[in-house]
Amino acid sequence: MKLKIPNILTIGRIILVPIFIATFYLPGALGDWIPFIIFLLASFTDFLDGLLARLYKEESKLGELLDPIADKIIVASALILLVMDNTIEGYEVIAAIVIMIREILISGLREFLAKVQVSVPVTGLGKFKTFIQMFSIAILLTGESGNKIFNFEDYNAHSIGIILLWIAAFLTIYTGYDYIRKKIHHAID
Repeated sequence: MKLKIPNILTIGRIILVPIFIATFYLPGALGDWIPFIIFLLASFTDFLDGLLARLYKEESKLGELLDPIADKIIVASALILLVMDNTIEGYEVIAAIVIMIREILISGLREFLAKVQVSVPVTGLGKFKTFIQMFSIAILLTGESGNKIFNFEDYNAHSIGIILLWIAAFLTIYTGYDYIRKKIHHAID
């Protein structure tokens, strides 16, 4: 079986996760910028693999299976690391938990609905939520190095990242509720 470019990008994103985790523990600015760059690369390949699959009509069952898994792995890894090093702390952890619960819940719903041959297309708001979520995590990954660059009066990289994380959490609740509201009757039937 010959792998197509979208699937290679998705598999590459999964392979990046252990490298992302290892570089997170590098000391100083390297531990801020290298994981940030890897996360940006993974986020970009998420966008690119879907675009290429649609553009060149290379959508596949393997891509349908691996793409959401790759997304969840990189986001969950980043959120867990950011909580572990207290970048996300206190009540802010609730936003991270909400994002992770929604991802698990909607993944389960999608998997079930696929078995009964009901599609769950991603909405425009869902895509916007994903962008805000990835953007907030990327900013938070810059750590102290980011605070030195992004520092606008009372707002540094950390505070901007946390604000965006909360926005992503609220969008997560809304889009998750919307998916469930529109599709739960298939599970009840």
